[in-house]
Amino acid sequence: MHTSSLISVVMPVYNVAPYVGEAIRSVLAQTHEHFELIIVDDGGTDGSMEIVRGFADERIRIISQLNRGLAGARNTGIAYARGPYIALLDSDDRWHPDKLTLHAIHLRKNPHIDVSYSGSRLIDADGGPLAVAMRPRLGGVTAAHILKRNPVGNGSAPVIRRTALDLAVFPHPDEPDRACWFDESFRQSEDIEMWLRMAAKHGCQFEGIDGLLTEYRIIGGGLSANIVRQYESWQRAIDKAEAYAPVLLQRHRAAAEAYQLRYLARRAIQLGDYAFARSLTVQALRRYPLMLLQEPRKSLVTAAAAIASAILPAPMLGQIARRQLGKAGVA
Repeated sequence: MHTSSLISVVMPVYNVAPYVGEAIRSVLAQTHEHFELIIVDDGGTDGSMEIVRGFADERIRIISQLNRGLAGARNTGIAYARGPYIALLDSDDRWHPDKLTLHAIHLRKNPHIDVSYSGSRLIDADGGPLAVAMRPRLGGVTAAHILKRNPVGNGSAPVIRRTALDLAVFPHPDEPDRACWFDESFRQSEDIEMWLRMAAKHGCQFEGIDGLLTEYRIIGGGLSANIVRQYESWQRAIDKAEAYAPVLLQRHRAAAEAYQLRYLARRAIQLGDYAFARSLTVQALRRYPLMLLQEPRKSLVTAAAAIASAILPAPMLGQIARRQLGKAGVA
């Protein structure tokens, strides 16, 4: 591989001892061998870094810092990256062995594409496959699609052209000598904030490739309060976009909010909070009734599950929810 095909893989690590070894092995097993793996030690305390240091490979670089959260750790990794392509991998996820090869080919053959991504296979905490997958829109992606449906899907899916990423760089508000790409004030929704800013503000082009090349881990647990926080952080990302893309938000915000509420309703069903799921479903349909026409099956299944929760016994409802919605929060 020639030098221009170097891919910088950025992996934040914070208290992920059960999973980080799998994540690293999935990078070292890539058929595209010309990469650097930048592991950012974000100040965890659970022994994750002892596992990391057990890998002997000259392509691994370790950067340590005080805890800054996921966005801050990614920023540190990007700042140290040397390749023309940046790949993000969360340390509890895994990659298909051909992922970097296929994205490198995609980006080299399509110089107008700035962000290359793919679908994702969902796995449980033990690494077993779940019944659902993320199969996003691959072509013709606009800023409106990113606002409403986030086709990138998760933070371990994209490989990004460095020149495009640097269009979105800005100084940290409290440390002006430190560059930021992700907004560190976000502890959730930092991905969608970044993709939307790249697409709507800087005109970056997104395109997907075939295949489920990321294994995205769903870890059990969670509270309905987390759903509220997730929606609030998502709303803050959308509010931020109002400043640079007011026409986009005027046209598509209602639909985007409805899709997000529907997604969260499905999460609430999976968590067993059925009353909350009904409330979220009603809010989604009120916000954008056309959702029923545009995506009838997914909308009707979600609405039916929310309504049935008022009638059916919880064990039976749980079985139906797992079968129809899967075990993961797929919008």
